[in-house]
Amino acid sequence: MESPTLNNSDDSELGIQLPPADYKIMVLLVDDQAMVGEAIRRALLSESDIDFHYCPRAEDAVRVAEKTQPTVILQDLVMPGVDGLTLVRQYRTNPLTMDIPIIVLSSKEDALIKRDAFATGVNDYMVKLPDSIELIARIRYHSRSYNNQLQRDAAYRALRESQQQLQKTNFELQRLTNTDGLTSIANRRYFDDYLNAEWKRAKRVQQEISLLLIDVDNFKLYNDNYGHVAGDQVLKSVARAMESSAVRSSDLSARFGGEEFAVILPSTDEVGAVAAGDKLREMVEALHIGHAHSTTGEWLTVSVGVATMIPKDDQTQSDLIRLADKRLYKAKQQGKNRVIAKDD
Repeated sequence: MESPTLNNSDDSELGIQLPPADYKIMVLLVDDQAMVGEAIRRALLSESDIDFHYCPRAEDAVRVAEKTQPTVILQDLVMPGVDGLTLVRQYRTNPLTMDIPIIVLSSKEDALIKRDAFATGVNDYMVKLPDSIELIARIRYHSRSYNNQLQRDAAYRALRESQQQLQKTNFELQRLTNTDGLTSIANRRYFDDYLNAEWKRAKRVQQEISLLLIDVDNFKLYNDNYGHVAGDQVLKSVARAMESSAVRSSDLSARFGGEEFAVILPSTDEVGAVAAGDKLREMVEALHIGHAHSTTGEWLTVSVGVATMIPKDDQTQSDLIRLADKRLYKAKQQGKNRVIAKDD
């Protein structure tokens, strides 16, 4: 049943704003006296927007509260089997009921009992049987406060989920922007950005930085004889070998262009760079990808050019690339399937 339009003027003064369409009240009375239950039921009977549920047994109270999810609990303070404050503690330690407002109904006005009740976690204290007007006013106040809290929590959760989804989407877009579509390793754009950053860092701390440029030997012959689909598979296999040969998370494998690849090795001297190049070359040859038209043997191979620098003020990362490319060309000239790191 739809809730009727409510007058929120009194609640506005309390800082509570809740759209009437979203405002629902469910009262759970926990009291062993049927007479009290009937009296409160009658008091709420004329309030069409308030649903009422009665629980006469203390041992059933938490279970019933979990099931009905009231917006306010009216709790008798003295009941057989379990006293009211023990029940309050049980509500407050249960994730499903811990935030539900609790109004204690006591048979007398006693400052010490009130103190203990509020210390235990109740929200309000009334002497039964309370005046109907006051009872309804307090039920509305606490229910609206609770519903308002639920709305804030739901809005916060929705916002967090939206932020997390946006972050996930942004990460995915960034990954796609930085990744080569065929080989799934870094693309040329990300290679340039990463090399620029690592070059500046190496220059600042005056530390060595190395670069490997890798070319698939006789790749045009492979494509011409085995087809472009097979050629694409070769490029993927070389990329996987590069990723597998990487030792440190700071090393970056990238597709440089066509059948050429690159590996950036921050904080790596020439000896370490040559070792990395040899390891990669051996791993590719060990894949045993047949290449009947190769000039280096029966298997597909790669050639590697190595450059190592400690950046100087008059140098740029382009100098590092040119040096590695020069040595890659030399490796191709000298018969392919080799690593060259010096100019001789």
